[in-house]
Amino acid sequence: MKYIVLGIAFFACLTGARAQLQGVVFSYSADPAQKKPIYNAKVRLLGARDGAYTEEDGTFEVILPKELPDTMVISALGFVNDTIVVTKKDRFAGMQITLFSDQLLPETIIKAKRSDHSILRMKVLHVENISSGELKKAACCNLSESFETNASVDVNITDAVSGAKKIQMMGLDGVYTQIQFENIPYLRGLESSFGLNSMPGTWVESIQITKGTGNVVNGYESMAGLVNIELKKPEHMERLYLNGYANRFGRSELNFNSGFHLSEKWTSGWFAHASVVPLKVDENKDGFCDIPNGSNLSVFNRYDYEGDKMEAKLGFNAYWDQRMGGQTSFNGSNFAQAYGVLIDSKHIDAFAKTGFFMKKPLHSIGVVYNAKYQTVNAQFGNREFTGTEKRGYVNAIYDGIINNSTHKYKLGVSGVYSELQQQMDSLNDDRLEIVPGVFGEYTYSGARLSAVAGVRGDYHNIYGFQYAPRLHLKYAVTEYLDLRGTVGKGWRVPNYMIDNISLLATGRTWIAPDTVTPEISWNVGGSVIQRFKLWKKAGSITVDFYHTEFENQMVVDRDADVNSIVFNTLQGTSYSNSLQVELAYSPAKQLDLRFAYKWLDVKAVTGGELQSRVMVPVHRGFANIGYTTRNKRWLADATVSVFGQSRLPQNQLPDGSFTSDQFSQTYALVNAQVTHVYHNWEFYLGGENIGNFVQRNPIIDVENPFSTTFDATRVWAPVVGMNVYAGFRFTIEQPKHDDE
Repeated sequence: MKYIVLGIAFFACLTGARAQLQGVVFSYSADPAQKKPIYNAKVRLLGARDGAYTEEDGTFEVILPKELPDTMVISALGFVNDTIVVTKKDRFAGMQITLFSDQLLPETIIKAKRSDHSILRMKVLHVENISSGELKKAACCNLSESFETNASVDVNITDAVSGAKKIQMMGLDGVYTQIQFENIPYLRGLESSFGLNSMPGTWVESIQITKGTGNVVNGYESMAGLVNIELKKPEHMERLYLNGYANRFGRSELNFNSGFHLSEKWTSGWFAHASVVPLKVDENKDGFCDIPNGSNLSVFNRYDYEGDKMEAKLGFNAYWDQRMGGQTSFNGSNFAQAYGVLIDSKHIDAFAKTGFFMKKPLHSIGVVYNAKYQTVNAQFGNREFTGTEKRGYVNAIYDGIINNSTHKYKLGVSGVYSELQQQMDSLNDDRLEIVPGVFGEYTYSGARLSAVAGVRGDYHNIYGFQYAPRLHLKYAVTEYLDLRGTVGKGWRVPNYMIDNISLLATGRTWIAPDTVTPEISWNVGGSVIQRFKLWKKAGSITVDFYHTEFENQMVVDRDADVNSIVFNTLQGTSYSNSLQVELAYSPAKQLDLRFAYKWLDVKAVTGGELQSRVMVPVHRGFANIGYTTRNKRWLADATVSVFGQSRLPQNQLPDGSFTSDQFSQTYALVNAQVTHVYHNWEFYLGGENIGNFVQRNPIIDVENPFSTTFDATRVWAPVVGMNVYAGFRFTIEQPKHDDE
């Protein structure tokens, strides 16, 4: 409760439903900085019974009719009326509309601006949107590489032998960030350590990053943030899309997408991905592969149905990944003679989403279903892990309004089923989790103030009742200044084995916890977004701060004993403070600039004292520049990321002494890419780590991999040098249909 009070005080100091269309109506001005929002403009769709009027800030929200396309009419006193054709592509979109004074020529231009990277202004929560155009600025072969041009999410290598990567938000491990695809749980359980490779970037339409706890509708596990991945929709994805990629380390990939109409109401999409790394790469000549060999295959098939009284989406996905690392002399079976790493991960899952339209306007029911089967088998030298998981999920939501769309509410029930069997060496952690839950959420949409307040209660079959209240506020001070605040509670049941499986790449002994209890945290924070015009060009400054404090946590203690890794329940304090400042500016139509600075203060009691988390840089700098020629035939993008010092764990060396470096070095990574567009073809050439910065001697006691002093997890920088890659994209768009 104290965090709710603190959250409200902090904000005060700063001072699945029917398809909706949101936007803002402005008056035209030759000077873009002088354009003003139009109050009380009428927005009406010819196929709908009711219309809407714009608020004081020019914003509006209308419910789209079932039958599209439709004609939208925008009218206001003193301005020329105009019409625009709204299609299914515009559902849930946001647009900026400009009306001309009736004293000018009777022409009205309607502009719908879509930025590759933006903060979604219409959202109450702080939501950062990354479009497919932004993803094309880097190689983006899979989800782990989808955040290279983003300052909010960090992706880190977990060790020097497996190639596994995990995300970080606010300096906290990725397990505290709830990851979903189209609001369906993703990267949970056995997926958490290796699952980032299972989602090819070419399948992704957009990514939404929410800072702080998310909506209660999405579940209880959002503690630091939420990442939602929107995949390409069959209705308007490419008829044929091919993407090929190869780099200097021998990695090659091929991706295939295809969407088509089966009938007037049914559409389908097919996706496939295959990649292989056949070469053994050992650039630092330490006898270990810098990049694991391996291959993976993923296929996905989805179907969408759009009827008069209901909508439905369903799909199936299968994934297989196998990788081999360790010493270059390892051949896949000679574990007695060489240190080897073998990882085999498989999953198959199915999902469905159904939405039912009620006779009462603006009321609907939506249900989400998901079932998944996952296996992971891993061996690091003479240490083995085996895991099997069966998971089910259902979420039913009733969506309605109170009198009008200013007051909305959602009520629902959810259920989680997880049957997990896992073993690591002599340790076992089998569990069956059944978690039914209920939730309610109220949304107020005023002219300036908007709020989302929700609470959910879940009953865990092992840990009993858990509750999670959350409050999000947004206040539009002016047309150009938005304030947001948030406070909320999240919780999750830790899985100390798979969450930390990379720590098998060390000779240290694992000391398992006596008991496992839910991790519980409160998050409070907010953001200020100031938009501006400089030399008639648009820009924005965003400042956000978030504080996450744990009531309970599974602490990974690498400081208590140099010969062991201790997993225990939090004894004392654990928190994260995250401050980020970002400037975005477009000095020319073809040029986009972004600069960011992030400060992290992440501490917990380990080794008996409160100290910084290991391998979390306190300071990070970021700069991105993107340029497109006027004819849009050439695109260039460059990103510079600067990582400050981070605390390193102390390790014992073979001679009995200890490592003397307490902190990592400050270093910079430079990535760049050039793309040429020629008709249906795109050809790209890029470089990663162009400065060729490499961590020296990332493996401790590399000559004795089976010793207790061996450690390949003390990694804080790249273990391979500059990478050069090239690829192509070939696209054939779908033919236009009458409803588009």
